[in-house]
Amino acid sequence: MPASTTAAPTTTAPSKGLHYGLWAAQALLALAFGAAGVMKSTAPLAELSKNMAWVSSAPAWLVRFIGVSELLGAVGLVLPSATRVLPKLTVAAAGGLVTVMVLAAGTHVMLGEAQLMAPSVVLGLLSAFVLWGRAVKAPIAPRA
Repeated sequence: MPASTTAAPTTTAPSKGLHYGLWAAQALLALAFGAAGVMKSTAPLAELSKNMAWVSSAPAWLVRFIGVSELLGAVGLVLPSATRVLPKLTVAAAGGLVTVMVLAAGTHVMLGEAQLMAPSVVLGLLSAFVLWGRAVKAPIAPRA
């Protein structure tokens, strides 16, 4: 009987460039979502509604919930990976932020503000890049 011709799968380490790109995306997203989260969780709603029209049509609890979610997502993008303590939480944070940005883009469309959805799309795509990178292509190993 002939020997099997199937080769064992080979694994290649992700490139340093990918790791650097993912860290850069994680840092940029953490800054953006951290700033937005602090603002939405602490600023008076009347102030927020001057720059974000959707705030006036949303319940106060929802605005605060979105702010806290963005703030926690910002921390989750960096802290678990940097400490290598439960780095899978970075994947979860990125997935949560993708969801937040999809909902934000949809809200802009529903309110007739399609021209304002570009930041949501860009942040959502960057979050999806981190989600893919840290889940599939360049995961960070937990501390031993």
